[in-house]
Amino acid sequence: MGSLQRPFKLYFVPFLTPGHMVPLFELARLFAARGIHVTFFTTPANALLLRKAVDKDVAAARPISLHVLHFPSREAGIPDGIENLLDGAVDAQTLSGVCKGIAILEERFQDAILQNPPDCLVVDFVYSWASDLAARLDIPAIAFNSFCLFSVCAIHSLKSFAMPGSGPFIIPDLPHQISMNFQPPEEFNSAMVSRIEASYKTNGIIMNNFAELDGEYAEHYEKISGHRVRHIGPAGLIHRTAEEKTERSHKSAVKEHECLSWLDSKEPNSVLYVCFGSSCRFSDAQLYEIASGLESSGCDFIWVVSGKDITENETEEEREKWMPKGFEGKVKRENKGMVVRGWAPQLLILGHEAIGGFMTHCGWNSVVEGITAGVPMITWPVHSEQFYNEKLITEVHGIGVEVGTEEWALWVFDGGKKMVTRDRIEKAVRKVMDGGDEAMEMRKRVGELGKKAKEAVQEGGSSHTNLTALITELIRWREAKPLDQIQKCEM
Repeated sequence: MGSLQRPFKLYFVPFLTPGHMVPLFELARLFAARGIHVTFFTTPANALLLRKAVDKDVAAARPISLHVLHFPSREAGIPDGIENLLDGAVDAQTLSGVCKGIAILEERFQDAILQNPPDCLVVDFVYSWASDLAARLDIPAIAFNSFCLFSVCAIHSLKSFAMPGSGPFIIPDLPHQISMNFQPPEEFNSAMVSRIEASYKTNGIIMNNFAELDGEYAEHYEKISGHRVRHIGPAGLIHRTAEEKTERSHKSAVKEHECLSWLDSKEPNSVLYVCFGSSCRFSDAQLYEIASGLESSGCDFIWVVSGKDITENETEEEREKWMPKGFEGKVKRENKGMVVRGWAPQLLILGHEAIGGFMTHCGWNSVVEGITAGVPMITWPVHSEQFYNEKLITEVHGIGVEVGTEEWALWVFDGGKKMVTRDRIEKAVRKVMDGGDEAMEMRKRVGELGKKAKEAVQEGGSSHTNLTALITELIRWREAKPLDQIQKCEM
């Protein structure tokens, strides 16, 4: 069988946390929509989150499937059904167990790929084995980097930088002069440098981003790394209907009609959306400060609270540890706000005209979704590369204000010693939501970027063109292979 007669097979291997898995799955669906035969590797519990979208694509004759491998819960010492770094990982011990399970699963991913090789691999950059495995199979490997290029370049610039003992410093060798108030945890930067440099050995990287947002950092990245980058996002724009945006992965804790009808009752740009992503967990004391700051700001809001799912066992005394007495009932009676405990339909909310600001942890998916919706941000980074993303928002593009967090945690359950007080929260909210000149300028700039994001995925746009070029290159590479090598891949 000749190379042109067999469909091109592309395998996607995600890192099992929603912030990595969801955008990579959405990018995989873009390839399937172009006729590429896509297989997405996952585990049973994670497959349940993706199955509905897969079934929809299959019904539309898009060639996508799931390859489901058993998650090694018993070997990792955790209960069955906990298979990513969000669902059920409620404490540091369980989180450690999930990480152990993912490490065991890496070998099983590789074994499955070796048994039935594809034409190309797309692997999360967290896994540093992609290029070696691809070399064994004589196929190309593409790394998926879940950051933005600005953050990748910042991490690269600091790899041999002599950090000051304390106090602010300038990140060296970047196109912009970027000031950091304090240094990142050494463990984080060193771990990221090793993974980023391992990704240089692949045949390029893809990103859930659009070229106009990273700007000159695409050229800067290719200069310092000698590595090709392709922006093919924002991936979230694959969702068109309200139902798709609501049921993107996890089941929403608030009904679509309830959320939309409340927002419909509000004036344009009058509501603040507050959400710190899937992995941030604040102390009760910090949640109390957030509630107090929102209340004193007088702004209407939707506040998504992770780790505080509604249970019949929560007493009034326990509730008052993390919000003022009567707070939830008061904002509901006065029609001032909604408190959502658990997962929220973020794309649906951000896209509503009533949303005028977004208080965010600066995880990359949330950043690109906020920008795509044209919403200015209040930046509250917590861990990982979020502090670099904050600088892209506030110092490079000028589309947000910093709340002033003073602690760079290593991971989800670290940190919490330095509180962001209610007065700083109130000040930041008023700065974005008060309709002043600075707020209007931010709104104008982010609106222009949002327009460019939508144009990027249209035919002829930068991301659409990048995806076309990448698919063309991959197919040409396979056509150039000797026939006997192609037939081995068919076995």
